[in-house]
Amino acid sequence: MWDYGMHGWGWWGALVMGGFVLLVVVGVVALALALGRTGQQVAPHERGASEAERLLDERFARGEIDEEEYLHRRAVLRGR
Repeated sequence: MWDYGMHGWGWWGALVMGGFVLLVVVGVVALALALGRTGQQVAPHERGASEAERLLDERFARGEIDEEEYLHRRAVLRGR
């Protein structure tokens, strides 16, 4: 009478149901994370820029070179 709707499964039924609920929750979270990544910007070094361009970007970001030198060196690296 006190099987809490598990129709005689007892604690085993509760464990199986808990595992199923856990799998559903993990699946929903994984799907949400995968869909959330599709709209993110891709950094230059992740989309195939050369190592030299990445280093040049870092030097410019740290203030080691000014904008004129940065643009000139980037053009040279890209063959322009």
